[in-house]
Order: sequence, then structure tokens, then C-alpha cells
Amino acid sequence: MTDEQGPGRWSGGVRREVLPNGLTVLVQRDASAPVVAVVTHVKAGFFDEPDRWGGISHVLEHMFFKGTARRGVGAVARETKAAGGYLNASTGYDQTNYFVVLPREGLASALEIQADALRNAALDGGELARELQVIIQEAKRKLDSPEAVAAETLHEVMFDRHRIRRWRIGREEDLARFTRDDVRGYYESRYVPERTIVAIVGDVDPEAALALAREAYGGWPPRPGALDRSPEEPPHRGVRARTLRGDVAQAQLVIGWPTVPPLHPDSPALDLAAAVLSAGRGSWLYRALREPGIVSGIASWNYAPTELGVFAVSADLEPERLPAAVEGIAEATARLGMLGPSEPDLTRARTLVLARWARRLESMEGRASALAAAEALGGVEILDREYDALQTATADDVRAVAARYLAPDNVSGVAYLPRGRGADLTVEMLARAFAVTALRPLASPAGSAPRAAGPRAAQARERDAGVWQLALPGVDVLVRRKIGVPMVALGIYVPRLEFDPPGEAGIGALTVRGALRGAGALDAAGLAFAVERLGGTLGASSTVDWLGVGTAVLAERLPEAGALLDLVYTAPRFGEAEIAAERDLMIVEATQVADDMFRYPFQLAFGAAFGDLTYGRPIGGLAETLAGLTAGDARRWHERALLGVRPVVVAVGDVEPERAAEQLAGVFGAYPQRARAMVTAPVAWALDSRPLVRAVEREKAQSALAMVFQGPDRRAPDRWAGDVWAAIASGLGGRLFEALRDRRSLAYTVVASSWQKGRAGALVTYIATSPDREEEARSAMLAELERFVREPASEEELRQAVSYLAGQVQVRLQSGAAVAGDILEAWLVGDGLGELADPAARYRAVTADAVRAVAAHYLDAARRAEGVVRGTRGRR
Repeated sequence: MTDEQGPGRWSGGVRREVLPNGLTVLVQRDASAPVVAVVTHVKAGFFDEPDRWGGISHVLEHMFFKGTARRGVGAVARETKAAGGYLNASTGYDQTNYFVVLPREGLASALEIQADALRNAALDGGELARELQVIIQEAKRKLDSPEAVAAETLHEVMFDRHRIRRWRIGREEDLARFTRDDVRGYYESRYVPERTIVAIVGDVDPEAALALAREAYGGWPPRPGALDRSPEEPPHRGVRARTLRGDVAQAQLVIGWPTVPPLHPDSPALDLAAAVLSAGRGSWLYRALREPGIVSGIASWNYAPTELGVFAVSADLEPERLPAAVEGIAEATARLGMLGPSEPDLTRARTLVLARWARRLESMEGRASALAAAEALGGVEILDREYDALQTATADDVRAVAARYLAPDNVSGVAYLPRGRGADLTVEMLARAFAVTALRPLASPAGSAPRAAGPRAAQARERDAGVWQLALPGVDVLVRRKIGVPMVALGIYVPRLEFDPPGEAGIGALTVRGALRGAGALDAAGLAFAVERLGGTLGASSTVDWLGVGTAVLAERLPEAGALLDLVYTAPRFGEAEIAAERDLMIVEATQVADDMFRYPFQLAFGAAFGDLTYGRPIGGLAETLAGLTAGDARRWHERALLGVRPVVVAVGDVEPERAAEQLAGVFGAYPQRARAMVTAPVAWALDSRPLVRAVEREKAQSALAMVFQGPDRRAPDRWAGDVWAAIASGLGGRLFEALRDRRSLAYTVVASSWQKGRAGALVTYIATSPDREEEARSAMLAELERFVREPASEEELRQAVSYLAGQVQVRLQSGAAVAGDILEAWLVGDGLGELADPAARYRAVTADAVRAVAAHYLDAARRAEGVVRGTRGRR
């Protein structure tokens, strides 16, 4: 049967067909980019696993890529790469998703590959044994993530019987016991046509796409699917708390309440309640806890997978500030239930939620995933109903759901603390904090937003890659139209012409972050409210090559957003107290990096490679360099590194370019004349003829190794060959992936990349493995890198890598923010806008000899920098 959906905002134009075997196909045309996404949604996840099979959904997700009767191990990934696409998968509580995104011409290939993997998984016993070792490494990686440990422990504390309380990807001892018969039994009973939805979204003809789907999936024989429902959670109330201790640098706090499933009428109001609390810099929790430095990060959400819901608040903080954070969260949730949000609070939160909704559906993959999820719940029109409910919910609705669900006598909490620091989170502490009877006044935002100047007649001219350029006396304006959702990404940036002084590492980041704490007549909250009513949040951009501020707002509010960015750029307050608070937060974040098993090894490796100078210092600084920075330092750096340099304004979104350029000229046209400057001066490496290794020991379940070799910089002629090398080496189907993960089961995460910046470049690799296999992982990595020097890429490897990179050029066109980033990089540190016209041609010109030349020139094991976080847990 076939039906055409009505003209809904998000489900409009969806073609839906249920094949005779029960599989549902959804197709929606989206011509905003020349790509297509295929999402396969299987209605089976962690909730559907009996205890003996805990984690098996995730195991099967991994085995999806391990071959079929027609395709060997790795062929699914390699063939997708050759078609210019990327693929991945995710397992949730109520579903497993497989997705591929590629140029629109590859739809037939994508459907044929995905259908074969879905219908004909080989599930070889030997491959399963090897992949289980990989999954065990993934489980260990998760144990090394304080955020994941705290969040999943909260579910265990909150629930007594429901399967949400289990460690969702499985424990090592249980995973190791799975047999081929177990996985085959789950596969054959859950992966059936009637429990499968295939969603296709992109620049394709719907009728042709439906015909291809019928051909790919129509021959899959129907069979009934088994259903093993979770035990229901019995009603209960009470305050619950747990404290965990471990080798962590900072504390994690998570507080939660049980709520309702996604189709419950209260669910949209709960989403708005979460936005009032933590969405944006104007939110209650940000202003009460993040702005004064009580926490370094704060977030809240209402998560509702099919059978139940969880409303939670999480925070990153210093252990000693745990009581103050708990009290602040308690007061904010009490205010929400007693008084509800004011109309300005609700308007701000609603605008952000709806804008976030639009951004989530901007990509083909995001739209296809949302359509499939809605169909699984009952129909794609659910998307439109939920959107309408978010638009019409009142302040009283938000107050009512907060009072009903965020009850002080039904709260649960988990704190993950460093050993020997901070007081335990106890039931008594939690109950006392949430027994709120008096509310302190909530300060109103100060100041009024600047009025946007009228458009100014200006002659913008279209240059390369569809970018309109307007050269004003003191600023360049670059605009590109990107249709799809009614949003525009907007920012103002300057090239980082000099690095932070060695003793002041982090001053650039502090300057742009501090500027968001108030500008002109607006204090921090006033500034946040002003931009968030336009649909965006302000963000500071501090990279190794540029500084700036940006946002993404509703396209119709472009002039107002420009006026606010101009205010932040030209007239930040830099108050003593505000800068001190931001500096202290940055110190906490700099310390917390040590808990990140991906970022920290690279920080160590780049420090070794550049000798603690230039690119060797983290952008956000170190605790010792940040400690002495003041508001005066920020003012000085702002005057020198921002106002003293010609900026560029970049706007990408659903706007008419010439009109947008005139509007932005009205805002930025009075800047004093300055000549354009670019990032050019190269920096020196500290590497010589011996490896430089920086290593630390931590009580972690894995050891993580980052290797850094000198490589091509952003303007080097061989940078395109560097990208092709990385595409051959990394990712599903890449050499390193197959050698270290597929064949040796050394790791879950294996990465290779060509890191290209304005003053230097690097070829980098990463692997995380069990502590007792660290040396094996190092040796195997170096052996594979040396093989690139000895053996040229095969014709097939080269074709796949080049097709993948060319395809990803088109895939990036889905995102306005990604397009804006490409424009900015080309303008400030690249060869100009011309390089955006046809980058795929540059990749197609790369030869196997060019790739081997890059490897031979740079991949010298004796001239590498290495950062190691050496785990001690489980070391033999």
C-alpha cells in the first residue's frame, strides 16, 4: 500500500510504502544539497534483550559490517567508501540505526549494499570472536569516561526492575560468553521486515527511490519477530543517592527523575522545561551556576525512549563545590514547579528549541533518522504534532509538568568524585537541598539590545564557489546562500597573527570567551537573551589559526544578529569579576582534559612535537598559565589581536546574498580601514632524530597512544595527497582499521588524520587498547605506517579513498555551519575562495606515487612525537 503524507511542516512530501513482506519505506525529496541519506531503523535495542543477552543488540550492530555470503569482511565499508559515502551505526534502548550518506548518484549502490548487509549477515564464528574483543575494548573505553559512568549509574539508581538500569552495551564477562548461536538467534528473531523501516531523504526522485527500495528489499521473506519486553517498573517514590570514587580530575554530578514516554502529552512541555533550565547562556542554571563558576558545565534534558522517560541535569565541577551545585539545581527546579517560567524566559527557550529542531533536520541523515523514529512510534506526522505542541505549550503547562514530575521526594542523584576530595552525595544531602521553601530573586537581564542599522547600498560581487564578496574599508563580508532550513550561520573572525605568549597561554581564548560576559549596555544575561530570542546562542571561536564569535539564528533575524556580534566584537566590557570567573572556569576545564582519553594523549604529543610553544600549547591554556591572567590582559589582547586586525564576516544560510551583504554592510560598514592579513609564518618542530614521548599513568581500563609526525600544512602542494593518505589509512575499511581492529582486535578506536594548519601540518594516529597490549599496539601501528612507505596504495585503495573524499565534499554542503567553516578556512589560512570551486578535482589528481611520497617524507618512526596515557587497571 502507498500513501502521500499531507503538507506538514516536516513530513510534507513523504512517500510511504509498506512492502508485501511488512518492511516500511519512507522517501522525502530534499534538494538543498546533492546528496542522499539511507537510514535503516530496526525496532530492536537494549530494551528488547533478556538478561542472558544483555548487550547483544550492540554486538549485532558491529557484526552488520563483517560481511555477507557475497561480501567479505570489510567489503561493506570499502564499497560504500568507493561510492563516495560514509556509513556508521548506533544502538539505542529501543532501536538500532544504520546510516549511509553519499552523493545522490550512489543511491542504488547504497540500497543494494545496505539490503545485503541487513538481510544476509554472515555472522561467522571466528569473526564474532575477534569482534567481541573489539567491543570489550569499547566497553573499557566507556568505563574510562566519567560522564558515561555517572549517567548510566543514575539509571541503575533510579530504577529497580526496568532494563534501562543495566549497563547498556554489556559487561566484559557477559560479552565474552556470547556464541554465534546467541547472535544468530537474536538476529533471526529481531531483524525481520515487519520491524524494519528504511528512510531515504535527499535530492532524489521519490518514485525512482521507491522502485529501487522495492528491488532491494522486496525479496526479503517475511517472518514474525519475537518480542521480549522489559519488566515493568513498579511505582515507587523516594530520594536515592550514590557516590562513586575513582581516578578522575574533576567531579561529575547527575540528578534525575522518572517521567513519561515520548507520545505522552506532557512530553513537549518537559522538553521546554529542560530548555528553560539549561538551553543557552540565558538559561536559569547557566546564570545561577555556570556564570559564577560554581560548575564548569551544566546541561538538562528530557530523554524518552518508547517505554518511559528520564529528566536529568548534569554538571562538571570541582568536587568541593558539589553542595552548592546541588542546592542551585534544587532551587531552579523548585522555581520551575512553583512559579513557572516568565513569558520572556519561555519565549527564549521555545525559540531555541525550535531552532535546534530545525538544525537537527538540516542534514539528510538527521531528517531520515527523525522520520524513521516517528514512523516507529506511529507515523511520520508525529513530527509535525510535536513541533506544533512545542509552539503552543504555555508557561502554565511548563510549570505544571515541573510540579508533577520534578518532585523533591522522588529525586535521585549520582556523584563521581576524585578519591580524597569532596563530600559524598548522600540521601540526606539530596533531600535537604530539595526541601526548598524559599526562593531567591532571579536577577533580570540588564540592558537593551542595539538596534540594527538599515541596509547600506554596496556592490557585492559573486566570486568562486558561489560566495558573494563585499570588501568594505575595514572588513570583508562573505555570503553564501544555503537553502533547506530557515537559519543562517553568522560570525566575525580575525586571523591569529601571533600565538599567545608562552607564559600567557589561553589569553586568546579568555579574551573571546570573556567578551560574551557582557558588551556595551548589556550584561551577560542581557546579551544571551538578546541573541537567544533570535534563535541562536553566542559562541566564542578560539582555534590555533583564528579568533572570533559566532551564532546561528533564524534567517529573518540576520540584521539584529549582526548588530549583536558587532557589539561583542567592538565593545566587550571585560569586567574584573567577570573575567576572573571565566578564567577560573578555564582552569577547571584545563585540569579536566586529563580525564579525556582522546584529547589528553594528543595534548601530550603536540607538546612534545612543538616543545610547549606555538601549537604545542593547548588553545585553552594550562592551569599554571591561566592563573595569572587578568581583565587588563584581556583588554590588551582584544585591542591588539582583534581590533588591530582586519576581520572577516561570514554568513551562510537561507538568505538572498546581495540583500544580506547590504544588511551586513549597514552593520559593519563603519570599521576603520585596515589591510587584509593572513596566517603565513611557519613554526618550528622540536622533533629531531629520536622519538619524543610524554607519558602519564592513570588508573584507567585502557592505554591510549597518540602519534604525531610532521606533515603538510594548509598551503603545502602535497596536502591533498596527505588527505588521501588519511582516507586510505583510517575509517571503516581503512588499512589501520583492518590491520589493528579487524585482524588483531587491538582496539575499538583507531584513527589516522592529516592535521593541516596555517603554520604547520602533521600526520597523526591514535589507538586505545588494553594496558597489557600497549607495546603490541605501538609496534603494529608503526609497522603499518612503515608499510605505506614500502608499498604504494593499490588501485582499489586509491579509487576508494579519492571517491570518498570527493563525495564528502558534497556531503558537507548539507550544513550551513560546515560551509561557513570551509569559507573561513579558505579565506584566512588557505589559497583563497577559488579552492572551494572544485576540491574534488584536486583529490582525483592524486596518484599512488604521491601518497607513497608523503608517507616516505613524513612517516619516519625516529622523528615522531608520542603522547601516552598509560592505564594501570587490569595490567598483568
